[in-house]
Amino acid sequence: MELVNNSAEVYAKENTSLLDAVLQEIEDHTLANHPHAQMLSGHVQGKILEMISWMIQPERILEIGTFTGFSALCLAKGLQKDGVLHTIDIRQEDAATAKKYFKKAGVENIRLHVGDALEIIPALNESWDLVFIDADKVNYINYYELTLPSVKKGGWILADNVLFHGEVLAEKVTGKNAIAIRAFNEHVAKDKRVEQVMLTVRDGLLLIRKI
Repeated sequence: MELVNNSAEVYAKENTSLLDAVLQEIEDHTLANHPHAQMLSGHVQGKILEMISWMIQPERILEIGTFTGFSALCLAKGLQKDGVLHTIDIRQEDAATAKKYFKKAGVENIRLHVGDALEIIPALNESWDLVFIDADKVNYINYYELTLPSVKKGGWILADNVLFHGEVLAEKVTGKNAIAIRAFNEHVAKDKRVEQVMLTVRDGLLLIRKI
């Protein structure tokens, strides 16, 4: 399903600031070589993540789902001078790629963890200004509930793929990932601890603010 008119997406990209050299290299390499390249945040959404981080100027960021490191580098741009971004991925190969690009970009305030996020997150013992959820869809509610108590009041959670290729719009949702995402969206919508807005950018981005 075409969620956003292709011409509008092209126009948006043409009128969005260019990526830096390393981010452009990650995008090009991932699109050309990775079998799941569609998981990349991409140019426009990457800039949105960067702008949000600059606006918040967080001290602590948690990213669940590193992939090839693109979104982590976008989010890290807004970190305060002594800030730290923790990012988690379960796939060793993708984590190795991300680590290479973190080094190439000269970014030293990213801590990369490889393994099960549900086990790693409690061990970090941090309070978060910003959390970005972009991992396995069936655990979105689990990641949300695991991190929200540690998000500072007024802090933010961003969740990617909340339209899930338009599958959540169907009258009867059948795929397990789409079912999980729609359940997540409904879960957040009913949560009185937060307020939220859904952006129809790329595959859907949910901005959640802890009240």
